Order: sequence, then C-alpha cells, then structure tokens
Amino acid sequence: MFFTQYYLDCLSQASYMIADENSGRAVVVDPRRDISEYLADAGARGFTVVGVINTHFHADFVAGHLEMAARTGAWIGYGRRAETEYPVRHLSEGDMISLGDVSLEIMETPGHTPESISVLVREHARDSVPYGVLTGDALFIGDVGRPDLLASSGITAEELGAMLYDSVQNKLMGLPDAVRVFPAHGAGSACGKNLSSEKQSTIGQQRATNYACAPMSREDFVAMVTAGRSAAPGYFAHDADLNRRERALHDPSTAPRPLTVEEVLVRRDEGAVVIDARDPQEFGAGHLRGSVNVPADGRFAELAGTVLSPADELLVIAPQNREEEIVTRLARIGFDRVGGYLRGPDDALAAAADEVTRASRLTVAQLREALDRDEPPLVIDVRNCGERQAHGQIDQALHIPLGELPSRTGEIDRDRPVVLHCAGGHRSSIAASLLRHHGHRDVSDVLGGYGAWAAASS
Repeated sequence: MFFTQYYLDCLSQASYMIADENSGRAVVVDPRRDISEYLADAGARGFTVVGVINTHFHADFVAGHLEMAARTGAWIGYGRRAETEYPVRHLSEGDMISLGDVSLEIMETPGHTPESISVLVREHARDSVPYGVLTGDALFIGDVGRPDLLASSGITAEELGAMLYDSVQNKLMGLPDAVRVFPAHGAGSACGKNLSSEKQSTIGQQRATNYACAPMSREDFVAMVTAGRSAAPGYFAHDADLNRRERALHDPSTAPRPLTVEEVLVRRDEGAVVIDARDPQEFGAGHLRGSVNVPADGRFAELAGTVLSPADELLVIAPQNREEEIVTRLARIGFDRVGGYLRGPDDALAAAADEVTRASRLTVAQLREALDRDEPPLVIDVRNCGERQAHGQIDQALHIPLGELPSRTGEIDRDRPVVLHCAGGHRSSIAASLLRHHGHRDVSDVLGGYGAWAAASS
C-alpha cells in the first residue's frame, strides 16, 4: 500500500493519497486546488487516480476535486447528504471502495457538517484492524470539528453538536485503539479550538487525551463543543458554497500581470484593494496609502480571507519574487480576482513618494504614556477569546477579535485615536491597516503585542 499525507502549513490542511501498489489504482482525499503535487506523485509511481473523496464541504479552502477530475477522469465522492452542481458518487455508511487488495470503507460521521464522512483504510481487505481512519473535520488530534459554521443555513450548533456526539463517542471511539487517526487539519486551523501540532495519532491516544473523547453525556458534550468559539473567518461561507458549485478551474499557468505603480494607483482609486504582503516592519516603514497589510510569512491566506472580501479586486505588493506564490495562496481560498502585482516594489514606492505613508507603531512605554493622558486612546484587543482567557488582558481594552473587525469597524469612533494589539504584533498590523483602509486617521498598533505588555508589567 502507498499512503501519504500532504500537509499545507499555512492553512494547517492535510490531504491524502492512498493507492494499491499492485493494481496502481489510487484515491486522493481532500485535495487542495493546486494539484500538481498529487499528479507528480501519481505519475512517478505509475498510479491512476480513479477517485477523489471530499470528507465534507470544506469551508477554509477551495478543494481540488474538480481539477483532479478534469485532469484524471476520476469520480468525485461525497457523503450521501451532499448536494452539488456537478455529478458525484454519493457514499453511504459501509460502502466499500476496492483499489485491489487495499480497500476503503465509508463511515458517516456528521456533526461538523451534515454530510461529513470518515474513511477507513485497510492495507489488506480482510484485515480485522484497519490501518487508519481519515476523519476529515469530525475528529482532530486533541479536538473535534466545530459545529457552529452552518448557523446561517438553519442548522443550529446544538443540532450538529448532537450529531457529532454520536459520530465521535459512538462510531470513532468504537474503533480499535491501534487504528491510526489522520485528520484534515492541525494546529492553527479555525475549524477547531484545541488542535495539536501532531499530524497523526491513534484512536487509543485520542481516547486517553482528547477532552471530547472522554465518556460524557450528550448534553455535556454539546455544551463543551459549542462553548468558547471565536467568529469564523469571513471567507468560510464563501468557500463552503464554492465547493458545492460548478466553478472555474484553477489554472496555474496563468501568471499574474505585472503593473506599474501608476497603474496600481489608478486601479486603487477605482476601488481595487491593495494587499501588501511584506512583513509589518517593511510595511510600517513605507506603504501605499490605503494598503492592507497581510504578511506572507504566516497564515497569509486565512488572514487575507478574514479581513478582505472575495468580491474585491486585489492588487498585490509581494516580497521580491514571491508574487506567484501569493496569487496561488489567494486562489486556495477562492480569491481569484487578482488584477496584478506591483513590479519592483522598492523602486516603485520610492518613485511614488507622495502616495507613500508610514504606519504608527507604539512601544509598550509609549502606550502607557498615552493611556495616562486626559484623553487616552481607545485600545482594541484583536486576539481570540481563548487567548484573552489564557493570558490576560489590558484593562479597559475593547475586545474585537480580528475575524469580527471587518463587520464592526462602524463601532469605532473615527475621531478618537485607536491603538490595536494582538499577541505579538503580527495581526495588529493587519488590523491597523484595515482601519486606515476604511478611513480611520489616527491608528497605531503595539510592537510586541500583549506579550510585550505582560513582560513589562511583571
């Protein structure tokens, strides 16, 4: 058997290829939209990809099922409750998929979404103990999938939480301890709240260590998995919907168009959004007025999708020679309206000095001095709920998690100075640039974030 995990750190997203090395038949599970790595591996080993399975309608990325089907002729599989605009193979509890001696068995594990499935993998069809189980977003390492993403669709978190209880406590915990657990996400994903950085585990380890796998009542389980959830990034609903649709295929050969600074300024003034992917220090030292800073190093795609809209035309300012990477990472979350990138950003910004501005970034000492004034600034904490509970907070700080900021900018007084902070200064640069983009004039963020504040206070 050939079994491999493909892990995308910036989205904490895992996909898989399983193949029978004798028959050469392969299935890819939860592929991302840029599929070259799967095709290269299959080609190098002489595999034929016969099927593509999505464990559910993903909300945090655009899956590559349509691209894989177009390139390989593979069927597309979903749980039986899935409704799509394209032909699919509906998979139900107990369905078997034979790849030769290697076989896959479907488990219906709703709760994160109604159509969610897990995939049992057997290296030999007659094995009594499966090699592993691909759990999608039903069971993570250290957590379970959040059940609150479909509230706007008329399904409550409590209803899905009750489904998830049965899926986790009865079905998945009913598997032998030795079965390996391969989830669709790891630490950092907004699809859960307590995910481990481990990429795989076992049923036995999760039974012993995962808070949601301990024996408990349905009521206690539902209360636990629905509590303390931060708002999902704004693009999640867009991606979940896009994954149901017959959409345009991702074409990696279509290179982004280089733009002069004059072209960027004209498009910006016509309503395009300039997304500057340089690090906060470079951005702070000088950027085009109105730009939104989302640094490339880190969770770029998720954060871009948190503060921007897929309806926006985007103009990219990227670190040198990383333009295509940035465009690909935007495409992974369905942000396809990229109008081009600024060619030679350092020289271009130097040539447009009248349109370049600096960002105000305060030290902790400067913030303390400002707070002691008769008219102190409004301090906004953009961390998640769990971070505040675990690490503390600045007195009187207004809490607006970054994921909620785009819809709550109207709550912030435009005439009052604003200072934003996160944990270390990365997300606060994004938040401050977003407020400036929306017309707030006196906006700063805190160097070193709450970590620096807490260290200075100890």
